Amino acid sequence: MAKFDLTTKNCQFLDRHLTFPLLEFLCGKEIYNQQDLLEYILVTVNKTNMIDYTMDTRKRLNLSKEMPEELVQRKAEVLATLKQLQNEVAPIMKATDILKNGESMKDSKTFVNALQKDYNFKIEHLESAYKLAKYLYECGNYQESTSYLYFCLIVMSPNDKNYLNVLWGKLAAEILTLNWNTALEDLNRLRDYIDNSNYTNIQALQQRTWLIHWGVLVFFNHPKGRDLIIEMFLYKPLYLNAIQTMCPHILRYLATAVIINRTRRNALKDLIKVIQQESYTYRDPITEFLECLYVNFDFEGARMKLHECQTVILNDFFIVACLDEFVEDARLMIFETFCRIHQCITISMLADKLNMKASEAECWIVNLIRNAGLNAKIDSKLGHVVMGTQPLSPYQQLVEKIDSLSVRSEHLTGLVERKNKQKNQEESWKYFS
Repeated sequence: MAKFDLTTKNCQFLDRHLTFPLLEFLCGKEIYNQQDLLEYILVTVNKTNMIDYTMDTRKRLNLSKEMPEELVQRKAEVLATLKQLQNEVAPIMKATDILKNGESMKDSKTFVNALQKDYNFKIEHLESAYKLAKYLYECGNYQESTSYLYFCLIVMSPNDKNYLNVLWGKLAAEILTLNWNTALEDLNRLRDYIDNSNYTNIQALQQRTWLIHWGVLVFFNHPKGRDLIIEMFLYKPLYLNAIQTMCPHILRYLATAVIINRTRRNALKDLIKVIQQESYTYRDPITEFLECLYVNFDFEGARMKLHECQTVILNDFFIVACLDEFVEDARLMIFETFCRIHQCITISMLADKLNMKASEAECWIVNLIRNAGLNAKIDSKLGHVVMGTQPLSPYQQLVEKIDSLSVRSEHLTGLVERKNKQKNQEESWKYFS
């Protein structure tokens, strides 16, 4: 199972604190040695100010039941620094009421002016608030950190040297406190900032790669995430390019999102093209399942891959909650594809393809025909499923064409913008030379 585990690759693009849930998840599995994992957690947590978590990990390693003198001293230093930072920020903490109304004050200058007038706010206070927010985050107090980060976000100018750090910190804190609605807002704000900044191509690529990995955490926990991950990863050329260039392993999560999203089956064609293009750099049971089913029409291979997919998902922190849904929708995809090719199918054969008993398969097919309104009948005496013709509806054809045109239009727009930017740069150089 270790060869399919993506924790090492994913952790390269995650904040240190975001890796702890992944590592703790692995501790409950039998993929790696438990002792080695706990030792790695201890090394990682030692780089933070989370003294209690450090002590807890030491106990799990049977190192000591009492806190070593070094940790006692560190804890005292952390508390002293925290108190000092809180004292520095104290003058503006009386502005709690105006902070609560900050959402209605869209103009940050108006907000700052109100703070300066009523609370004697100075720019040094903003720096102190940023330091305190970061320190609280390092201590593992994510909830309190978000309030200071929110304050910084309102008051800071986008040109401030710490503004990008605040955006990343706010997103991380919201993820760790499981505030998925706010996390999605922060993700979109950060994406807009990255896309509209004057980064070099390499810098923009690095920022987008990090955002993609943090986005997976948000998308698989937000109710609208299944649609949004497809839109961003598959139909935003800049992010698809980042995936293909820096992190093709993200195709596992994109493929999972498409499989469990029945309303976005039209994305399958585009996804499979990408999977085939990147098959030489990345393959796993989930991407191979789609290749077996839609490229090779290898139903036996798809059945075997589906079995492997269950093991992969069960051991993947990002998508473990999707296991039952994935299996159900993957079986539906096998059934639909098989039915397009064959008009009359024996239930025993379908049961074999779906990894089910014949009686279970018959009940499953009956419910599917009833709920999905499929044009099919079951002959229980002969044990057959007889399929009617199911032409693609004009509406579905129109939707697929619109999606295709949308992707092509966005690609052409990006191409025109890059050419214009290059032309303007060349003209500027001629002017100065």
